[in-house]
Amino acid sequence: STSERAVQRLYDLPEAALIDMGDFVGGTLKYLRRHPVPRLTLAGGFAKIAKLAQGHLDLHSSRSRLDAAALANMLAGRGADPATVAAASEADSAGAILELAGERREALAEAVGWQAREVALATLSGATAVEVAIVGRDGEFLGRVGAMT
Repeated sequence: STSERAVQRLYDLPEAALIDMGDFVGGTLKYLRRHPVPRLTLAGGFAKIAKLAQGHLDLHSSRSRLDAAALANMLAGRGADPATVAAASEADSAGAILELAGERREALAEAVGWQAREVALATLSGATAVEVAIVGRDGEFLGRVGAMT
């Protein structure tokens, strides 16, 4: 995946160091709670990480829905004007919200990343250091929080 390749490049990792969790971040985190590792980088696109930030542990589109109003509120907290916030709350996708964020997209991605990190840490309930990386469709990082470097 795009996010896997981005993290692999960032840390110069061999293929064996990567686990494709797909939509099942909950299963991955619960496994790691029982079999801890020193550090974990959760990487994904904005929509998947936003769902995790909202407490969803199964990120498949048929089993979890993104709360656009919550993302719009986060955008408001980053200084977006009322019209943008209103449009974001009615948006039909995370990508549309990210587009509406404009110059605030990195700040929004970072805020989502911090919230997702808190959900992951609560699920792990252990000593694993957690980084969350939100990767754009182009393979560039939109946000990284809890960075290991």
